Amino acid sequence: MADPDNGWKFAQCFGDKGEVEDVTEADIISAVEFDHTGDYLATGDRGGRVVLFERNEGKKACEYKFFTEFQSHEPEFDYLKSLEIEEKINKIRWYKTIKLWKIFEKSIKVVSENNLGDRNKLPVAKREALKLPKLIYHDTITAATPRKIYQNAHGYHINSISVNSDGETYISADDLRINLWNLEISDQSFNIVDIKPVNMEELTEVITCAEFHPIQCNTFAYSSSKGTIRVNDMRANALCDSYSKIFSVEEDPASKSFFSEIISSISDFKFSSDGRYILARDYTTLKIWDMNMESKPVKVINVHDHLKGKLCDLYENDCIFDKFECNFSGDGTQALTGSYSNFFHVFNLANDTDTILQADKSAFKAKRAGSSKNKANPQGRKLTRREEFSNVETLEFGKKIIHASWHPRENTVALAATNNLFLFQG
Repeated sequence: MADPDNGWKFAQCFGDKGEVEDVTEADIISAVEFDHTGDYLATGDRGGRVVLFERNEGKKACEYKFFTEFQSHEPEFDYLKSLEIEEKINKIRWYKTIKLWKIFEKSIKVVSENNLGDRNKLPVAKREALKLPKLIYHDTITAATPRKIYQNAHGYHINSISVNSDGETYISADDLRINLWNLEISDQSFNIVDIKPVNMEELTEVITCAEFHPIQCNTFAYSSSKGTIRVNDMRANALCDSYSKIFSVEEDPASKSFFSEIISSISDFKFSSDGRYILARDYTTLKIWDMNMESKPVKVINVHDHLKGKLCDLYENDCIFDKFECNFSGDGTQALTGSYSNFFHVFNLANDTDTILQADKSAFKAKRAGSSKNKANPQGRKLTRREEFSNVETLEFGKKIIHASWHPRENTVALAATNNLFLFQG
């Protein structure tokens, strides 16, 4: 019998055991990212906290342990614009980010001996035996201090940050602008993309994601709510108001509906590690583009095709605006993205295999106990995981895998499920 999981298995889970209803808004994980070595993993939440995990070298498998956590962002209020600035962490990028922190180990020393009383009042014979204060090693803690804060360059919430391959610059993007920064200069940036119209009533699209090319330091791309990805060359103009390449799919007018533009908005995209391909996620599909072919994607993978009949309900409960992320594996042969009921997909691009997995603690507990969590259909037959995923009526839209990261060198993926962090290995 073929393995329905294609070798993938649950590895670890960090987080509370409570139900979704017990989780506070601040505890929900909003960003997940491996570092470039894969030895460290970071998560950020809506409460502005960053939690770091390090690889447990004592284990043969790719296993992680808690390293440290710190408060990165606090809620603020811009009185000039009457704008609340929430502390939610939207993106984490290793090396340096919008807030640059130094993580270091610090020794704690305590006083082991002390003067008791006035030395001059002691008898002469006892003065020589007087114990003076002495510090001894007590413990080592991991501390975090902010080294630089890059601020006052965006009028809207930042949705993307991307470090350049030159190791000197990075870009930050909000809904209408993309800024270029030098990592050593925190009080000045250059606006390289500005799509804000003179009259905001004429606004037709917003920027949803921005990424530097992994190899060409002069090239970056950004996606929009109109389903397009524009590639820009910073050598051409200081203000990249024109693009060198554009990747988009024209919709068939016969199938156009009220929801067409919403579900075609690109929520995330990633370059492959060699820079040859772009993986893009909209609400219903994953598309893979070849950088050398703008006419059409080389592959279209249906993720939420079965939800098209439920778009009205998804619009009413705002789920249609969920911004699912996507990831290439380190070698570019596989792709990862999430869905509802904590389901997620691992696509093997070489043989078109779609592996559906579920980040759910109760499923693994049931598996270990020898029972099955799968629901039964009216005939009594237990549903497969694919059948559960396709059953729109039983999907839990409050549970979803939006944020994920793929280990740069191994088949290990980290996924955020509400306030839990799951790790799976292939």
